[in-house]
Formats: sequence, C-alpha cells, structure tokens
Amino acid sequence: MTDDKPVFKQIRQDLEENDVVLYMKGTPMFPQCGFSAAVVQVLSETGVKFKGINVLEDPRLREGIKEFASWPTIPQLYVKGEFVGGCDIVREMHANGELKTMMNDKEVAPA
Repeated sequence: MTDDKPVFKQIRQDLEENDVVLYMKGTPMFPQCGFSAAVVQVLSETGVKFKGINVLEDPRLREGIKEFASWPTIPQLYVKGEFVGGCDIVREMHANGELKTMMNDKEVAPA
C-alpha cells in the first residue's frame, strides 16, 4: 500500500513480533482505565504471554490503532495478528470459553 502511514508499519511490526498484543491505556502493571484493566485481568487469567502497548504515550498510535482496525475504542486485543475486539467482546469470549479455545487453536505460548 503506497498510502500506508508510518504508524501502521509500527502496528504491523508489533503484531508480527508478538503472538498477543493489547493496545491499551496505561501498562499491564498500571492500567489507566477500567476497560484496559479488565482485559489485562482476563489475559492474566487465561495464562498467556502478551505485550501491552500504552497508546497514551503516542497520540499518533492512539488514533492510528483506531483507524487500523476500524474500531473506535481502546483497548484492542490482537492474537497472532488478528483483531479480536475490545473489552466487552474479550470479556464475553473469556466467560464462554472462546478466548481460551482461540489461544489453544492458535498455539499461543503460555505466560
């Protein structure tokens, strides 16, 4: 794509280098919003290794990730480069077992 934004290249690199990526407000140790904290908790309970990326540190990334996924809110969870969803979707998938199944199917490394 010739009209590719530099921030999209950064996002693609993050997704290629990590099986599970959470674009969030704050960090896994210090989430800056309740929705980000909820997804961190779900991922911790699921027992997978993940990379949390703080969108508050970079306004370009904060807006770019919304455009990249065509998803208006943060946090955003990606597994093996595939957009999974935001807080409500992730919590629902965790509650009904879909998230753990997805992690197993995609052979995501345990934490």
